[in-house]
Amino acid sequence: VFLLNAMLTVQHKSPGSHKNIGWQQFTDGVIRLLSEHKKGIIFLLWGKFAQGKRELIDEMKHHVLEAAHPSPLARNAYMGSAHFSKTNEILKSAGQDTIDWQIH
Repeated sequence: VFLLNAMLTVQHKSPGSHKNIGWQQFTDGVIRLLSEHKKGIIFLLWGKFAQGKRELIDEMKHHVLEAAHPSPLARNAYMGSAHFSKTNEILKSAGQDTIDWQIH
């Protein structure tokens, strides 16, 4: 399972404010390396920006789940995506341990 915010920093209350400072090259490189050298990763792409990264992922080797970004601006669209339970279903079907997603 791989969760990565494609833009690692922003100015307070200014989504996308750091989209041109180089994070895209870094995160694209990470995604490409993982996609090329690993197998069976579950990529959770939340929001249009992250969904644009889908083209970097070899879907013959990996799983991709897409939903709206869970930020306060799109929370209602994200709710109901059930990505955590879907991730556990994929893990279970692959004979892997599931993840306890609850915050303790």
